[in-house]
Amino acid sequence: METVLLGIGRLAGAAGVLVCLIAAAVRLTGAFWVGGFQAGTLFLAGVAAMTFGCLALLMVLTLRTNGDR
Repeated sequence: METVLLGIGRLAGAAGVLVCLIAAAVRLTGAFWVGGFQAGTLFLAGVAAMTFGCLALLMVLTLRTNGDR
C-alpha cells in the first residue's frame, strides 16, 4: 500500500510541476490558450495535481508513523 501511494504521489507531483511549467511558458509567450484550454486552467490543474501528490505522500508518512506503534 505504501509503495503504491509513494509512486502515485511522486507521479502526480511530477506531472503537476510539468503542467504548471507548460502553462507558465505558454502564458509568458503571450498566448492565452493551450489545446483548447486557458493557460490559467492548466496552471490550476497542475496545482491540483501537486496537491494530490502531497496528500498521497503525507498518507505514506502517516502510515509509517502509525506503523511503529
